[in-house]
Amino acid sequence: MLQKVSPESVGISSEKVLKFIKTLENNRLHTHSLLLTRGDKIFCEKYYAPFDENFKHRMYSVSKSFVSVAIGLLIEDGKLSLEDKFISFFPEYTEGMNDPWFEEMTIRNALTMSTCTPAMPDWFTCGTKDRTEIYFQGRATMIPGTRFQYDSPGSYMLGVIVEKLTGKPFLEFLQERFLNAIGFSADAYCVQCPGGHSFADSGVICTARDLWRFARFVMNGGTWNGVRYMNEAYLREATAFQVANNSRDMDHYGGYGYGYQIWKTPRDGFAFIGMGDQFAICDPETDTILILNSDNQGDPFSRSVLYQALYGLIVEEMGEPLPENEAALRALRAHEQGDTLRALPRGCDSSFAKELAGRTYRLGENNMHISWFRFEFEGDGGVLHYENAQGVKVLPFGFGHNVFGKFPEEGYADLVATVGVPGHRYDCAVSAEWQEEKKLHLCVQIIDKYFGNCNMVFSFKDDRVVVMMQKVAEAFLNEYQGTAFGTVAR
Repeated sequence: MLQKVSPESVGISSEKVLKFIKTLENNRLHTHSLLLTRGDKIFCEKYYAPFDENFKHRMYSVSKSFVSVAIGLLIEDGKLSLEDKFISFFPEYTEGMNDPWFEEMTIRNALTMSTCTPAMPDWFTCGTKDRTEIYFQGRATMIPGTRFQYDSPGSYMLGVIVEKLTGKPFLEFLQERFLNAIGFSADAYCVQCPGGHSFADSGVICTARDLWRFARFVMNGGTWNGVRYMNEAYLREATAFQVANNSRDMDHYGGYGYGYQIWKTPRDGFAFIGMGDQFAICDPETDTILILNSDNQGDPFSRSVLYQALYGLIVEEMGEPLPENEAALRALRAHEQGDTLRALPRGCDSSFAKELAGRTYRLGENNMHISWFRFEFEGDGGVLHYENAQGVKVLPFGFGHNVFGKFPEEGYADLVATVGVPGHRYDCAVSAEWQEEKKLHLCVQIIDKYFGNCNMVFSFKDDRVVVMMQKVAEAFLNEYQGTAFGTVAR
């Protein structure tokens, strides 16, 4: 169905498309994949190695929009309605509970993030064996149906409802109903939660093109190649403004309203949005879709950069087909090829590196439980050796480029979130720069089923060192957060 064409043929210049890509790159966004289409025609597609067309990428909260469509199919099947009481699907967890706000909450409230917003334990850290049961353990904090307040656990619970009513994982249900028919990867999957249900608010893992197919299906109103797989009415409601989601007149990308687990965007468009900047942004007026996968966790400006560039350079410039520009197209196609995941710049040259190489520093008591470290350098890279609570670790890195491998920390979760697997390690990319003569910066990017990043800065003075580590990751890399002071070992 997808056909690769020149930007000019769909009404946008190759120069503007190239400027859009370079705007993201120049603003240091950590983009993994990028797909721009008008109708069923791709006019730009770019991957940053090791990501490629076949890479199954974690979609994080984009998963919520999949759940919304599953709910819509069950409404169409007559198995539930928007006004059904949410609590009625969980009698085993709510028996004897006397909270009128919970009893008032509906499926519609959950879809629009207008829930009771319960004050519940953090399931990532509380050690629960069943994520579902803890939703009703906290007292409701909001009158349902009164205001938008992001409730990711509520989205998870919607996924549980789908699985209760269908008797199968929610993504499998969607695959059987239409995803298989539209070419969605048969081996796409969803991470699970403790208790056995899908991590439906965050766990869908699929390719960039899979996400495009899903977005295209929704934009088509439930049809694919002329075949109807879903009632159009629900999808039109789901992508329409249902509730206001901006309490301040200052939100430049997220305050256009909210539908059913789907965000509104400028120009009455809509988007599926996930943590770290996973995006399917749809502009019905121009029939344009942007698919973007990234890990910009911790960057407060990335979404503003993206929205301003997308609408200013692409969407608002879309028009009638333009004359072909072979030179500009060649430049764009060349830029689409050969790039790798963003790394730190090389930084300055440091004569201190020779003095530092092989020197061991012992650290005082610290939150990371790192007792000592040592650097070795060779060519345009090096290795950080250190010892923490798990033992001796080795972390290779490159100056101005990434070194790809396994992050040395073991025992992180795999297919079931929060449940550690002995010996399991995540894929990572590590780069380094000398920020100053005696200040070395390492950036670790986790690029696995779980995404995250950690920045380590080693600042040296005479025989002393300050080590600062800051991580941005959901429920892991906790061992790499804090400050330590040390001296050269004698």
